[in-house]
Amino acid sequence: MATQTLSTDIFSDNYRFLQDYVRSEVGIVIEGDKHYLFESRLSPIATDLGLGSVNDLCALLRATKEKDLSRRVVEAMTTNETYFFRDPAHYDAIRNELLPRLKQERADTRKLKFWSAASSTGQEAYSLAMLLMEQGLSDWNLQILGTDYSSQMVERAQSGTYQQIEVNRGLPSTLLLKHFKRAGVNWQLSEAVRRMVRFETIDLRKSLRALGPFDMVFCRNVLIYFDAATKQNILEQIHGTLFRGGWLMLGGAETAFGYEKFFEKQSIGNAIVFVAK
Repeated sequence: MATQTLSTDIFSDNYRFLQDYVRSEVGIVIEGDKHYLFESRLSPIATDLGLGSVNDLCALLRATKEKDLSRRVVEAMTTNETYFFRDPAHYDAIRNELLPRLKQERADTRKLKFWSAASSTGQEAYSLAMLLMEQGLSDWNLQILGTDYSSQMVERAQSGTYQQIEVNRGLPSTLLLKHFKRAGVNWQLSEAVRRMVRFETIDLRKSLRALGPFDMVFCRNVLIYFDAATKQNILEQIHGTLFRGGWLMLGGAETAFGYEKFFEKQSIGNAIVFVAK
């Protein structure tokens, strides 16, 4: 039987439709000529559904209100780049500045709460968990929440199972040997670390204030995909989840410029952090 060849040329009206569709569904702005992005990420869905092209997938999206299909398309278009201890300066700032301060301030309750707001496959949240354990806080009440729009990413994060290439990216060998065990060709994170983190799906455009209060929020390399109004709403919502004086960590290409009434920019070592006012 001949293998079906998928047509990948997206018609211009369908390209604009996909741009508008992703923006309306999840708030992500895909500007410029990104045909390749839609083609590479949506072609597998079209093939799985027995369709001949991404254009056929667009026709189906226009014709149906089926939520599972909508979620598959939107989740395929979200970016899930992450790795262990990404942006090491942030973790140095936590280790050297934030944790010593919090140990003193929370000595009576011995409780700390953190949020990884775009946790993808979980490396960011688990990196924080391992750092806290290494700093002798394993007997504290530590709560780490990891959230992502994609249910597939949340399921992967919950499993705590990573490929060799994933543990090779950013994870020190000492922590690999201490907190992971071989699981066939993959690596399985220890139950002790996994218990420290709870994962769930969350749309950052929704009300977030009930999630807090947090001592620190990671929201790195996600705001760049939203328009200005959505970014403003997310930053205001995150501010509402933080203790006054709590830290917001953004990606290297992101800033809280224009939101000075909510955050004060500070340099901690080589890291830039935003402190909630």
